[in-house]
Amino acid sequence: MGPIVIFDKSFLQSLTVDESVWFDNFFITNICPIFFSETLADLNKVVRAGRTPEQEVRIIASKTPEMSIAINTFHQNLCFANLNGYEVKMDRRPIISGGKPVQSKDKKGFVFEPSPEAKAFERWQNEDFLSLEREYAKLWREAVNKADFDSVTTWLKQFGIEIPRCKSLTEAKGKAEEILDTRRHPLDTMKLIFSLLGAPPQNFLQVYYSWGHSNWPPIKIFCPYVYHVLTIELFFYISIASGLISSERKSNKIDISYLFYTPFCNVFVSLDKLHKRSAPIFMKDNQEFVWGANLKNDLNKLNDYYDAFPKEVKELGLHAFATYPPKDGDFLVGKLWDKYLPKWRAINTNEIKLPQNIKDSKLTKSIKDFANAKELKPEEVDFDTDKADAMVLKRMVKQKKGKWYQIGKYIDIEN
Repeated sequence: MGPIVIFDKSFLQSLTVDESVWFDNFFITNICPIFFSETLADLNKVVRAGRTPEQEVRIIASKTPEMSIAINTFHQNLCFANLNGYEVKMDRRPIISGGKPVQSKDKKGFVFEPSPEAKAFERWQNEDFLSLEREYAKLWREAVNKADFDSVTTWLKQFGIEIPRCKSLTEAKGKAEEILDTRRHPLDTMKLIFSLLGAPPQNFLQVYYSWGHSNWPPIKIFCPYVYHVLTIELFFYISIASGLISSERKSNKIDISYLFYTPFCNVFVSLDKLHKRSAPIFMKDNQEFVWGANLKNDLNKLNDYYDAFPKEVKELGLHAFATYPPKDGDFLVGKLWDKYLPKWRAINTNEIKLPQNIKDSKLTKSIKDFANAKELKPEEVDFDTDKADAMVLKRMVKQKKGKWYQIGKYIDIEN
């Protein structure tokens, strides 16, 4: 439970392992695929003296949330789906893929196995890297270093688009929207979209005719998520041409990509100055950007607050004594809960709950039965995916992380 948050690598690197436990505990973390690629790319990066690249990646992996997580579908796949007529809901919730539909007795829903990324991060914590991953890291780093922003301006001119000069990032966003809202010949517009997205050319005619069948509505109506992504892309190039974003720092292109995922969170937390300047421009009234240093300080305060609890209480596990933030104290985490989960104070009794033996729990048996239920064939899925009876997300969770028991010390979690 908690507000849904996306984060970047800079924020996670700033945390201690103990602080990362509280970040994981009080938020639902929606992990952007960009984060995994960016972390893996550190295998081919010069790191601080006294550390190897493998050690750097292991440290990041050890702080990555694992309790209340979702791994969002890659933005490019969402764009392709949106172009092909599938709705991409931008309602501040993660969009996850890979679930299999199942039925257990009278309940129907989805079961999500641990993602390949989550499994990889578990390996990386032990500095276990595949040769394929090392090669990927090398290619990723080379691609970032070869980024050529000037050529994009030349390429856009082929579509009759002159990059405007702006005095502010807010103006740059407005100009990006003007470019996308300009009515051109539909064929030219679709070519521009496919080129900016790098969409598969074999799908071009299908999407083009589907758009025409809908009587050529504006892009923001035909494929709203694609419009969001393209606005950010054009905003980025306009800002570079205007000297508002540096073209010298090649990694800016990676950093700006995190904004593709803002429709799927309540809060975006980062220590990147580009994010601090640009993210608020793309976030709605019911969202906010949080500067990473402020949240880190608050997590450290929470760590000290709970560290004062008796040892026997702490050994019960976080969910026994820290299901909700403290009611007392001036905590940023509490304020974020107030904004996005305003009923939590009425529910929170500050009661310490003694955990039951999870193997003997009826709830545990029900979950296991559902997780192992028969997979439904596509033609057997006769329910609204938004109204499933149940959903199981399998996770790999350590019983103890840092000095904290995420799961109670005396709870048998085997089998």
